[in-house]
Amino acid sequence: MQTIGFIGLGKMGGNMAARYLAAGYTVYGEARNRTSAQWLIDHGLRWVHTPRELAEAADVVMTSLPNDDVIESVATGPDGLLEGLGEGKIWADLSTISAGMSRTLAARVRDAGRRAHMLDTPVSGSVPQVQAGTLTIMVGGDEDAYRRVEQVLRVLGTPEYVGDNGQGLVLKLAINISLAGQMLAFSEGLLLAERDGIDPHRAAEIMTESPIGSPMLKARVPLVLDRPEETWFDVELMHKDIRLARRAGAELATSLPTAAVADEMLSQAEQLGYGHRDIATLHELLSRISPDAVGAR
Repeated sequence: MQTIGFIGLGKMGGNMAARYLAAGYTVYGEARNRTSAQWLIDHGLRWVHTPRELAEAADVVMTSLPNDDVIESVATGPDGLLEGLGEGKIWADLSTISAGMSRTLAARVRDAGRRAHMLDTPVSGSVPQVQAGTLTIMVGGDEDAYRRVEQVLRVLGTPEYVGDNGQGLVLKLAINISLAGQMLAFSEGLLLAERDGIDPHRAAEIMTESPIGSPMLKARVPLVLDRPEETWFDVELMHKDIRLARRAGAELATSLPTAAVADEMLSQAEQLGYGHRDIATLHELLSRISPDAVGAR
């Protein structure tokens, strides 16, 4: 059984590492804050002190990090991941970062001449899907390298090989445009019904039983209506992904009007203090802003 190294042990990464521990894998871990990972250490995670040390110890290195800057800082430098990525090892990056950064790092792995590989393996799904092992994983990079880690990825869900480095990320961004658009459109419709006096719980039930009722919407209805403190996918991270999608669209000369509207609304959400709330909070946001504030920019 291949050994796993995990860098980034937040809500998503921590639950992913937990699945590998539960499946019997030897898992090494590294993160900025050891205290937050203590629950994993108590369940058998082997703590290391640098990304380089982790890459030296594990057969498959996995990263779950928030953005380009963080992943570059983890990868580079004398104690960086790249320094420990020896021959035959595979780095599977589960983060949602720019395709350009991913391709740059993959090229650095190849150019090092160590016969190691980097795959972009971004995931679609939130904490409940991690815990259930039902994530969808888009894979870009060397296909032979992917085949070597396919069963490892299946611990988390269903991997789908897409093509070259960066293409897994582009497809993930394409999915998140739809996710943001669905959440915004559902929130608009629910608010419209609510303002006409229809019970919002009944309206949401009927809406999600109709043809628009995607699995994502059905899962998030309780978060829309009851507004718990728990966050699966917050506004700030979604906004980051939408900006990445718009950047990719500009580079590929592709019009993305839905992404443009989502960008505007997520900007307003952050300005009003919703940055660390789940994207289901868009319903509450719309109830606070006036109709003429939308599209005013």
